[in-house]
Amino acid sequence: MSVRSTAEVIDRFNRAFTDRDAGLLADLVAEDCVMESVQPAPRGERVVGREACTGWWTALVDDRASQFTPQEVIVAGDRATIVWTYRFGDGPDEWVHGVNVMRVTDGRITEALGFSKTAGEVPLASEPDAA
Repeated sequence: MSVRSTAEVIDRFNRAFTDRDAGLLADLVAEDCVMESVQPAPRGERVVGREACTGWWTALVDDRASQFTPQEVIVAGDRATIVWTYRFGDGPDEWVHGVNVMRVTDGRITEALGFSKTAGEVPLASEPDAA
C-alpha cells in the first residue's frame, strides 16, 4: 500500500468537515499526534494521541450548529497550512477567521496547530512618542 501524500491527507481531512463525514478521519491521525486548538487563549487546548485528536475533530464535524470552511490550502513537503473560517452561529459576527499549521508524516497527521483572530481587543504597541 502506498503512503498518502501530504496533499491527499489534508484534502481528506478538510472533506471530513465540509462533507460532515467523520468517517473520513479514520486512519488519518498518527498515534503520537499532537493538536493545539485555538481556544482557550493564549495557548489553546492541547490534545495528544490518535484517539483523543480523532475524538476532538469528530465532535467538531458532528456539531451541526457550526461550520468549518477551508479558504486556502498551501502544501510544502510534510507541512500544510489551511486558512479557514469557522461559523459558530447565524449572526453576522458569529464567525472567526484562522489558520491551521499541519505536519504529515508517513501519510498521517502528526501535528496540528490552530491559530485564529481573537475576539475583543488586544493591546497593540503604542505609537512612538512625538519628540
